[in-house]
Formats: sequence, structure tokens, C-alpha cells
Amino acid sequence: MKSINKLPVAIIGAGPVGLAAAAHLAKNNMPFMLFEAGNSVGTNFLSWGHVRVFSPWKYNIDKVARELLLANGWKAPEDDHIASGKEIVNEYFGPLASLPMIASHIRFNAKVVSIGRKGVDKMKTRGREEKPFSIKVNENGKVSYYEAKAVIDSSGTWNQPNPVGSGGVFAEGEQELSEHIFYGIPNVKQSALERYKDKNVVVVGGGHSAINALLDLSEVQERYPDTELNWVLRKADVSMVYGGQQADALEARGALGIRIEKLVKSGKLNIHTPFHILKISKTTEGIKVEGELNGKEHVISGVDEIISNTGSRPDLDMIREVRVDLDSSLESVFDLAELIDPNIHSCGTVRPHGEKELRHPEKDFYIVGSKSYGRAPTFLMATGYEQVRSIVAYLKGDVDAAERVELDLPQTGVCSSNLGSKKIADGSGLACCGTANTEEKTILKASCC
Repeated sequence: MKSINKLPVAIIGAGPVGLAAAAHLAKNNMPFMLFEAGNSVGTNFLSWGHVRVFSPWKYNIDKVARELLLANGWKAPEDDHIASGKEIVNEYFGPLASLPMIASHIRFNAKVVSIGRKGVDKMKTRGREEKPFSIKVNENGKVSYYEAKAVIDSSGTWNQPNPVGSGGVFAEGEQELSEHIFYGIPNVKQSALERYKDKNVVVVGGGHSAINALLDLSEVQERYPDTELNWVLRKADVSMVYGGQQADALEARGALGIRIEKLVKSGKLNIHTPFHILKISKTTEGIKVEGELNGKEHVISGVDEIISNTGSRPDLDMIREVRVDLDSSLESVFDLAELIDPNIHSCGTVRPHGEKELRHPEKDFYIVGSKSYGRAPTFLMATGYEQVRSIVAYLKGDVDAAERVELDLPQTGVCSSNLGSKKIADGSGLACCGTANTEEKTILKASCC
């Protein structure tokens, strides 16, 4: 049997943080394998490829990844350009994944089913750390098993959307009518136009994803006046989502608040708040959405389509046989919970952190990226890059490097960046993001990453 120390490190997920982990391992000549459930890198990003993030390129590229790319003739995008999800995949993820030292280690259409220690269940302690990790993978319908000395789970949360139902559970009938519910940010102005034009649409959620969907739908409504828009929020007052507007340190985010307030005041948008959805059913007149508004029964009738932007949560099923330490409410890595709890921090503030904070009772198992935040609504790509830099340093044996904080955040962050074109400056087509103040630094948080 191969020594556990000679086995590769397993990375789950080929998004920004998983690819950064691969870059750091490749630079350090450490063997690894990367499992991606989709058929390409950045599959989740491509699902909202038409949406632009708030952060310019200079904050979205891992340092080691940039180094490897430049050494292989890559032409870096303009630092201050604000890219769409599709641009990030095409101009960064794709070229990085194509590098010879990374490409041969990626397995596509490889969905990780479970992770555990070889031959032992979660309860067994003696000799546990000497056992390699056993990773069960569904590859194009065929089950395979792989062994690893360490696991970096960067599978994210995007594929685990929260339900539209109140209390974090599916509304009655929600799963049965899933063909009429889109969980995410549909491209309503282009590829999904036929699905939404001249339809009665309900958008559920109070974040920037919901705002973007509504603003795009309002443009569809201008071209197709029979389009009816409903906005369901759980907040006590719709004005709570407007944000800082002109006073917002992040200009593009403030512009979204200005535009959605204008749409609300135009009377072209039906507001239902605070509305808690309990039941969804199909009638001869269309879909009926039932629930409580201010403690009283409330119904939206004749609905054709529902767009759900209620956040997401981590998939914990595949790590059921791993000894993990998670916060009971956020389902985040335990030591991060008090730093990111939205009940305490309105923007999910978190100081730079690394391997030490990300440790679990299961030695050499790490949850990174947005999944490390659990259900918390915001995450910074650069924070994920620092997470994997520290972890790879630790796995290499360089404890000093692992303990150092090397997250390079700008003093004024994106608040002072040049947002470029008028399309960006007016907030159109921007993803769900926020800012947070950490050690007197204003930093960007991109929740869609």
C-alpha cells in the first residue's frame, strides 16, 4: 500500500478557490487531483455569466495563479475592468486550468459523493490519522474511489439554494412545481426572455441578486408591457434593501439601491413585505402563492414563474463521515462563525485567516471558500485565496508561512476604483456584493463566488 504521505491532495470544486489551491500545489510540486462536477471549470460562474461582479480584476486573481499564467504567456486583463461571470471564466479560470501543470490533474463530470477515512467510519479513533482519505466519485455515471492524504473542499454553496418557503424549509408544493421556479439569476433579457416576457413573475429575496433580477425584468417590462412583476421580501420594510445609495462607499452597489427605489416608486412593481411563503399550488389561473403577510393570510394568484434569490447553504451530505466542527446556526467553520454572523455583522465582516482557523477534528481536512462561511451571505474571493495559500504552506511543512497573514487588501478597496463605462457606473448587470470594514480597510465581498 502506498504511503499516505505520497498520496495526492484532493481538491473538490474547480471554482476560483479550488483553482487557486491547484496553482499553489503545482508551484510547490505537490501532487494533487481536482474533482469538478461540471463539464468545465467555473460551472457555477457560468450559470450567472451575464452578471457583472462589483470588484475589478486586480482583486479577483490569486497571486500564484497570476504568476504561473504570466510565465506561460498569458495576457492579464485590465486591472480596473469589472468583469462578468463569463469573462472571469474565459479570461482567467480557463487559461489557468489549461496550464500543463494543472490540466492533467483535473477530472471533469466528477461529482464527489462521499469523503471519509479508508475502511473506518466516523466513530473509529484508533489509527484514524494513519488512514488515507477515501473519496467516492460519480464520474459520468460510473463510481470510482480515490485515496488522498489531505482534502480541500472548495465545492461552494451555489448548487444548494435555499428554498422560497418560510423558515428555511420548502414550501408546500415547492418541489412539485420546481419547473416553474428558477433558483439563481436568469438571463431574462436574452436567453431566458421567452420564459419571462408578458408573464406574471414573482421574485423572492432581498439581496442584490433579487435586485438585479428585478431591474432586468423591468427592462423586459418596458418592451413587453403585459409583464407583471411581484417582489416578495421577508424584511419589515422594502427601504431596508436600498443601502447607502449616493453615500455608499461602493458606487456601483449604491447605484443599485437608487435604481431599485426608483422602480418601487414607479408603481410598476408589486411589493409584498414582510411576506412568508407557506404554500405553492397550481390552479386553472396559474400558480397560487400563499402565506402570511403581517400575520394575516396573503395570496398572489395567476403567477407564471418564480425566481428565487434567497441565498444558499453548504452540502454537508458528502462529508457526513468526516469529523468536522461546524457552527450550529451558520453551518460555517466553527472558528469563523463569530466573525461572519450576519446577526452581528451586517456585511459578514471577517479578518484575514488561514489554516489554523480552518482546522477540523479530522486532520488534514479543510473546508474553504464560500462553503467555509456556511449560510453566511457574503464571501471574498481574495479571502479564499489566502485560505488555500496558508493551507498549502502547512501541508508542505512550512508552519511559519502558514501562520503569516499575506492577504493584501487595498486601503480604500474598490470604493475608489474607476468603474469604467456608463453601463457599470449606473449599476446595471451587477452581481450581489457588499463591503466590510476590517482593520480600517474597506474590502469587497462577492457573495456569488
